[in-house]
Amino acid sequence: MPTLTRVVREHVPMAFHEVEVTAVARLTPHLCRITFGGEDLAAFIDDGPDQRFKLFLPRPDGTMPDVPRGPEWYTAWRALPDALRPTIRTYTVRSHRPELREVDVDIVLHGDSGPGSAWASRASVGDRVVIFGVYSEYHPVPEADWQLIAGDQAALPAIGAILERLPVEVPAVVLVEVPDAFEEIALARPVRWVHQARGESLLTAIRSADFRPGIPYAWVAGESGAIKSIRRHLVNERNMPKESVEFMGYWRLGESIDPA
Repeated sequence: MPTLTRVVREHVPMAFHEVEVTAVARLTPHLCRITFGGEDLAAFIDDGPDQRFKLFLPRPDGTMPDVPRGPEWYTAWRALPDALRPTIRTYTVRSHRPELREVDVDIVLHGDSGPGSAWASRASVGDRVVIFGVYSEYHPVPEADWQLIAGDQAALPAIGAILERLPVEVPAVVLVEVPDAFEEIALARPVRWVHQARGESLLTAIRSADFRPGIPYAWVAGESGAIKSIRRHLVNERNMPKESVEFMGYWRLGESIDPA
C-alpha cells in the first residue's frame, strides 16, 4: 500500500446560533426530523457532510437556556452550578438550506432514557434552542479509489448527508445497522441494511463484506466500543492504512445513549 497523503484542511469558524423549531416530522418509528430556522442561521457556514453541532437543550419550563458565549464558553459552562448548567447533546446536520435559513436534524428516539430523546419526542413548532457548531470529520485521502461508509442508526443522518454529496463516479460500500426493517429510510446510494442493534451485527457484516481492490477510505461511526472493534478489523485484518480510516464514537453502551 503506498504512502497516503493526509491533507490538513481548515475548518469553518464555530459559532452560536439562536434558532427555533419550524417543523417536526416522524421518519420512522424511532427517527424524528426536526427543522431549525431563524435569522441567526444566515451566518451558518457549511463545514462538510457529517458536520456536528452542540444542541443546548431548553430549561425544564421550555424556555431557552442561558448559554455562556465567547472563546472560553466551555470552561464557563462547566463552572455553572448543576441547576443552572444547560444540558448539551451533539447531533449531525442532515440538510442545510441556506436560502431558507434552515437546517434539518434527524434524532433517534428511545423514550425518556436520554435528555435529547426526551426533548425531541416532545418538540413542537416554536420551541427555541441554542446550537453551537459546526465541525466535520469526513475527509477522504486524495489517493482513495473507493469508500466504505458504515454506521449504526445514530450515524444514519451523517451517512445520508455523505451519500448525497458523494460524486457518482466514486464507488462506495455502504452498510447501516438499524433495529429492524421499519427503521430503514431512502438514501442516495444502495445500502446493505443490517438488523439488530448494538454494533455486533455491523462488525459481522463488515467482516463478511467484499471489498473492492485499490486504495480505500473508510468512514465509520456509531457506538464507541463497536466502532473501535471495526477499526481494529479494518487495520489489522483488512490491512487498511490507519490514515485512511475515519472513526467516530457517537455514543457509549451502558451510558445515556444520546450522542454527547
